[in-house]
Amino acid sequence: MKKAILAGGCFWCSEAIFQRLKGIASIKPGYTGGTIKNPAYREVCTGRTGHAEGVEIIYNEDEVSFTTLLEVFFATHDPTTLNRQGADVGTQYRSGIFYTSEEQKQQAKAFISELTKQQFFENPIVTEITPFEIFYDAGEDHQNYYNQNSEQQYCDFTIVPKLVKLKELFSDKLK
Repeated sequence: MKKAILAGGCFWCSEAIFQRLKGIASIKPGYTGGTIKNPAYREVCTGRTGHAEGVEIIYNEDEVSFTTLLEVFFATHDPTTLNRQGADVGTQYRSGIFYTSEEQKQQAKAFISELTKQQFFENPIVTEITPFEIFYDAGEDHQNYYNQNSEQQYCDFTIVPKLVKLKELFSDKLK
């Protein structure tokens, strides 16, 4: 099993997306990349902890590659908006890849380079590539959020369109 740490805006969205992929053994939302130990949601929401909302993905490399995770990651959030995803604004919503190995770092850099070369996005990619240090789990009320709260307006407006796109682009990679 391998570990990937990705931050693509709201962790509810990222969790809902990646838990639907084949080869994902576990996924949990939380915080990474900041300076405060054991941050709480209310602290991270202030934008003063330095943490990003992200997901810790444990995956079976025989079933899903890190490159596939990157493909899904870049297809389901906007990596060109600094500290923002839709209506969610602040450093906690930044786009980031927190690599756990030199191989992941090189793959992420090469992937972004190729997207840039192909002019896949109209604006420059601002996704940070940072060494992983520590991941703090979000509270229990944030775990499996979409599956337990899909009727919420935020889920309907923000997560559902991402899941539709996921199904359109990656149906062969879904559970």
